[in-house]
Amino acid sequence: MGKQSQSGNISSESDQSVLDKIVNFDPGGVGEVNGNLFGFPHDYTHASTVVIGVPWDVTTSYQDGTCQGPAAILRASPQLDFYDFDNPEAWRQGIYMLPIPEWLLAENRRLRPDAIAIIREAEQGITAKDNPDLATALERVNQGCRTMSRWVSEQTQAALTQQKKIIIMGGDHSVPLGGLEALAQEYLSFGILHLDAHGDLRNAYEGFQESHASIMFNAMQLPQISKLVQVGIRDISHGEMAFIQQSGGRIVLYLDTQLRQAAYAGQSWLQQCQAIVSNLPEHVYISCDVDGLDPKLCPHTGTPVPGGLNLEEVYCLWREVVRSGRHIIGCDICETGNHEWDGNVSARILYKLFSFMNMDALSGR
Repeated sequence: MGKQSQSGNISSESDQSVLDKIVNFDPGGVGEVNGNLFGFPHDYTHASTVVIGVPWDVTTSYQDGTCQGPAAILRASPQLDFYDFDNPEAWRQGIYMLPIPEWLLAENRRLRPDAIAIIREAEQGITAKDNPDLATALERVNQGCRTMSRWVSEQTQAALTQQKKIIIMGGDHSVPLGGLEALAQEYLSFGILHLDAHGDLRNAYEGFQESHASIMFNAMQLPQISKLVQVGIRDISHGEMAFIQQSGGRIVLYLDTQLRQAAYAGQSWLQQCQAIVSNLPEHVYISCDVDGLDPKLCPHTGTPVPGGLNLEEVYCLWREVVRSGRHIIGCDICETGNHEWDGNVSARILYKLFSFMNMDALSGR
């Protein structure tokens, strides 16, 4: 379509200037490269939704590059058109992306060699317990991951204080933990709807306390999270299955294979979505790891796995959350690879999440 223009970043502007730009914005015009997602004219003050881009993939164990995912999504985003079937005027609500923190990307570069060394030694059966140098490196990585999570928590808290909705954009799937911690201070109880190829229920995988493979294990340590509903899982360990079985129903698992078998037996995807959503409480956080999708959609994700859902299936599931009268209180999209196509697909997912978050119940649709 070729919507993208080559204008520069928006500098600091007066309140009236921003309002004028919003009033005069043409969502069907040329996508402006202005430093904000989708080329939208909104700033922090005038946006309903704040996006926190987190350039982090320190503990990635298969292939790295997702630290550049937020930048890839930002680059691709002006190429979209913005008429949304569910919420045609969603763009008016305003979405603003915080500047991607260069200091955090520098920390990622500094700590990634430590993590790679730990992973390579672990593959040879050598752990930090066996090697003082590895132990020191592991401590550096764990401290760095906690620093990242604290920053995400602080940004989330600041946005919530100003009545903003939040979307966290990774980076690997470890990055939402700080946001979940902040939401746990705002809500007495909420559930997570988790799209992923992996269970992410490992305790300190490879020694990393905040590993991308441990995000849901760590989330389950927050008592405010009353339910975790996992969808599309197709790579899971015996230990993770035991953890689920011992959760007393707090974790509900929908394996990709089980979903396919139900479809083969004649159950429609819509019926399956309604059954999945019925497990969730009133307040819902959506966590979207793009490796939960068919890998053709985001092939450069950190840990691709055959199988998975297509976009319309995912949208149908999220639509049922809104139709049911439940409220989406936050979301994340993680594991986007540093590639034009992956950024394009993830930008579309991001816009859809933004659209759903800014809707009342879809009754009658």
